[in-house]
Amino acid sequence: MFVAKIYITLKPTVNDPEGITIKNALEMLGFKGLRDVRTGKYIRVFMDDHDENKVKEMCDKILRNPVIEEYSFEIEEVKNE
Repeated sequence: MFVAKIYITLKPTVNDPEGITIKNALEMLGFKGLRDVRTGKYIRVFMDDHDENKVKEMCDKILRNPVIEEYSFEIEEVKNE
């Protein structure tokens, strides 16, 4: 079995109000030196095979909004212990 770890983030040119709010809250709590905070989604998909094309197709068809989001992923084998 394999797991696709998919990271979906807003494109750099898209405003991220949630990230701005988190950054402001962190600074109010005393965390200094933060340049930017960006939010996103993390999705794990468990699959029978190591198929990068399948993951790309899932991302392109339903998991992300191509107008405002970009994605990256990695596929790892799940070890049975």
